[in-house]
Amino acid sequence: MGSVSVPPAAIGRVLLNKLFAVPLPDGFPRVYPGLVWSIRIPRVLLSFLTGAGLAVSGAVMQSVLKNPLASSYGLGVSSGAGLGAVVMIIWGFGSSVVMLPVVCLLCGFGAVVFAMIFSQKIDRGLSNNTIILTGMVLSLFLNALMSTLAATNPDYTRLISLWQLGSFSSREWRQVVPVALIVPLCMLFFSCYAREMDLMTFGEEQAAALGVSLKRTKWMLIGAVSLLTGTCVAFVGIIGFVDLIAPHIVRRFFGPLHKTLIPLSAVFGGTFMVVCDLAARTLTSPSEIPIGSITALLGAPFFIYVYWTSRKGEK
Repeated sequence: MGSVSVPPAAIGRVLLNKLFAVPLPDGFPRVYPGLVWSIRIPRVLLSFLTGAGLAVSGAVMQSVLKNPLASSYGLGVSSGAGLGAVVMIIWGFGSSVVMLPVVCLLCGFGAVVFAMIFSQKIDRGLSNNTIILTGMVLSLFLNALMSTLAATNPDYTRLISLWQLGSFSSREWRQVVPVALIVPLCMLFFSCYAREMDLMTFGEEQAAALGVSLKRTKWMLIGAVSLLTGTCVAFVGIIGFVDLIAPHIVRRFFGPLHKTLIPLSAVFGGTFMVVCDLAARTLTSPSEIPIGSITALLGAPFFIYVYWTSRKGEK
């Protein structure tokens, strides 16, 4: 769907032509193949994969830190990866499908490592609440750095601003491919650690007693989350709250076991992102709302709801 209407039958003919070389009928509108195959399908696939990746990263973070408010966005991973992307854009490497995700991965991982080390310095017990608070403060600081870079580099101000709010506009197949490789690989990796995450969710002492190496497992999972989030941010910008909303809803209706939580969070998060992107590009057509604005409008009230219910449950 979009500003130009394309009949479903025409979409089917374009897919048959591109995938199986079935000839297009005479008189078929020339604009349809490029519009469907080169613009809309890559965008929809990328939005689904990004939503799936962010949702899974949120599910893992919430389990590792045993906190329903934990997310890669709130812990500085997304902001760290975003800062790396902004620096690469200013240096002229914003279109690189290799260097950009690598730098975003390193910056995202560096941000969460800093948050963990700083948290340990001020709290020897490495409380999960301390980690979350540190991550949120770090996210604000990194976002301020991005705004400063945008203000001091006027030629890139608009591009950086769009990056901070996220966008699937003008994305092509070359951006879809790396995300399509990393998201399933990370999901498979997390599935291999489903038992460990189940045990950690119910208590670190019990998990350690049952043979889980807590420190090693935490770092492995956080590293994989950084790879997943960094890859998504590298190609679409910073999109918040999907990693909070999707796993929380899935956990509420289908339970906390990661064998089902991870794939269902991916499906829900991907579908949620596609719907949000549809709203972003059609509500004010022909202009477009940044996707991060849509997710924030939905996610901020949801964050308050989760916080209020979790506090109510503690009393």
